[in-house]
Amino acid sequence: MTALSFLQSIFLQEDGGFLGFLGGERGTFGSDDPIIVGVIASAFVVAGFGIMLNLMNSAIRKKMVDMVKWRRIMKETRAFNKARMDAYRSHDKARIDEVNKKSAYMNKLNMEMMQMNLRPMMITFVPLILIFYFVLPYLFSYTVAVSPVPLNVIPGDLFQLTCTAEQAADPEHVCPTENAVFLWAWYFLSSIAFSGIIMKITKTTMDLS
Repeated sequence: MTALSFLQSIFLQEDGGFLGFLGGERGTFGSDDPIIVGVIASAFVVAGFGIMLNLMNSAIRKKMVDMVKWRRIMKETRAFNKARMDAYRSHDKARIDEVNKKSAYMNKLNMEMMQMNLRPMMITFVPLILIFYFVLPYLFSYTVAVSPVPLNVIPGDLFQLTCTAEQAADPEHVCPTENAVFLWAWYFLSSIAFSGIIMKITKTTMDLS
C-alpha cells in the first residue's frame, strides 16, 4: 500500500474517515468487543491516557524549548502589538513610522517563536495520532462515561460529545443510554481538563503573568 493509499484509507472512509467520529456515527471510534470494559474503568483509563500524553508533550516541550527566551519573545511581541495599535488609533504619523521600523525585527521574532513551538509538536504529533486513532478504539467501547447533562453545545451533528435520546432509542446505534459520552469526547475533555494543571506543574505554561 502506498502512502497516498494509506492516507486515503484513513480520511476517505465511507463512515467519515479520520474525522467521522466527530458526528457520533456508528463504527467510527470504538470497539464492539473492547479489551477494557466497564464505565468506571474505561473512564479512568482513558483519562489516564490523556494525562500521560499531556505529560509527554510537556516534557518534550520543556526539553526542546527555551521557555525563558520564549516568554521574553512573547512579552516583546505583545508590547509591540499594543504599541502599534495605540499608534494607529492616535493617527500620529511619527509614532506609526517609529513602530513600523520595528516590524521586520518583530516578524523575525514571531518566526523564531513559531519554530520553537513547531519543533516539539512535530515530534509529539505522530505518536499522539497513532495512539489516538489506532490504540484507543481497540481498547475501549464507543462510549466510556455518562454525563448528567447533554454536552452537545454546538448545534447539528458535526461535533457530538454525548449520545442523544434518539440515538439511545435506536437499537442499531452504539449509544447505550442518553448522555453517554463518546470515547473520543471523553479523551478530548480529559486532556483539556488536565492540560493547564500539567503545564503549570512542568512550568511550560504560556501564561506570562
